[in-house]
Amino acid sequence: MIRLLTVCTGNICRSPFAHLYLKHHLERVSPGNFEVASAGTYGLAGNAMDERAAAKLVASGVEPGEFVARRLNEKLLKDPDFVLTLAEEHREAVVAAAPRMLKRAFTVREFALVLRRISERDAERIPAGADQAEARWKAVFRLAALHRSEVRSQAGGDLDVVDPYRREDSVYDQMTEQLLPALEEIVAFEEAAASR
Repeated sequence: MIRLLTVCTGNICRSPFAHLYLKHHLERVSPGNFEVASAGTYGLAGNAMDERAAAKLVASGVEPGEFVARRLNEKLLKDPDFVLTLAEEHREAVVAAAPRMLKRAFTVREFALVLRRISERDAERIPAGADQAEARWKAVFRLAALHRSEVRSQAGGDLDVVDPYRREDSVYDQMTEQLLPALEEIVAFEEAAASR
């Protein structure tokens, strides 16, 4: 089982979008191999997903269901294979709370670029096949650190996803435009490798 944790501030807009999208699509392409969860650094614990973020998720083909926000804590950082944050400030908070996550925490957009780089340069080092998910993601962990600095350098800095909470509708559009391609890249990586 590969465990992914997505993290934003309130756990009602960005991180639940990423969590629920990845959960839905990774289960579709690699059944039973992924456990996806989310939390917020200042999580609005007990709240449902923000209505406008939920509407964007539904427009992408995924239902939010009975999502309930929760706050990030040490227990949630005990088991993830990767923590995918929605902004650099969240990555910093994750690493401050659990220094062992230094090599496992990425912004979502950064991680998508790292996976693309691995696919382009190290595909032969990635175990292929539907039954090789765990071995594949262990290889991703080993290779990700090799590509992180180059990806960050080429991206030119800002790999955050804008926080739309309590802002105009256009910011929710911007969130989706920044986030959805990264999530699609992550799913496509697993789908391509699982089907080889």
